[in-house]
Amino acid sequence: MNNKWKIVLKEILDSNYYKELMAKVNEEYSTKTIFPSKENIFSAFNITDYDDVKVVIMGQDPYHGEGEAMGLSFSVNNGIKLPPSLKNIYKELFDDLGITRISGDLTDWSKQGVLLLNSTLTVVKDTPGSHAKIGWQTFTDEVIKKVNEKTTPVVFILWGNYARSKKDLITNPIHLIIESNHPSPFSARKGFFGSKPFSKTNEFLKKNNIEEIKW
Repeated sequence: MNNKWKIVLKEILDSNYYKELMAKVNEEYSTKTIFPSKENIFSAFNITDYDDVKVVIMGQDPYHGEGEAMGLSFSVNNGIKLPPSLKNIYKELFDDLGITRISGDLTDWSKQGVLLLNSTLTVVKDTPGSHAKIGWQTFTDEVIKKVNEKTTPVVFILWGNYARSKKDLITNPIHLIIESNHPSPFSARKGFFGSKPFSKTNEFLKKNNIEEIKW
């Protein structure tokens, strides 16, 4: 991280906890196939600086298939087949705002201030949840707390029970929480479809004189 995040997160970045976490992560990269590539672990932060955050979309784990994960929650590299959850996100985007997207790369969202934050930032190839207990959540919870401290309104989009479990960290009344079921095929029809998160986000940003997201 070479931007404002480095200052905002200085305390945790300088901590023994973080040094131990990075030692674990480096050891995993040296002995296993880990996604995303090491240089993309912090892509979400390098593309969306702290002062620019308008929206946070919480994910859980990076994609664990070859070539998929790129350091942004729900996003995949260009040319990669759309994962089922992202397909459903795009279906809701079309139903909500009439927007059609083809590529699964959400970098353009990140560049507009959408922090695409996974709770766990690394994963072993073909092994979902494999890094869920190595300590990433302490770091990413701190990120949520720091965004919560912002004095400009932010929209937190929480899809599914895991993302919703982070709601207790969002205490600042100036922010908006949008929550629903997860867009996965198992739960999308139980409350995700029809939830209109994209239009609700832009309505809130407009009301607060913040430039809307071009989804």
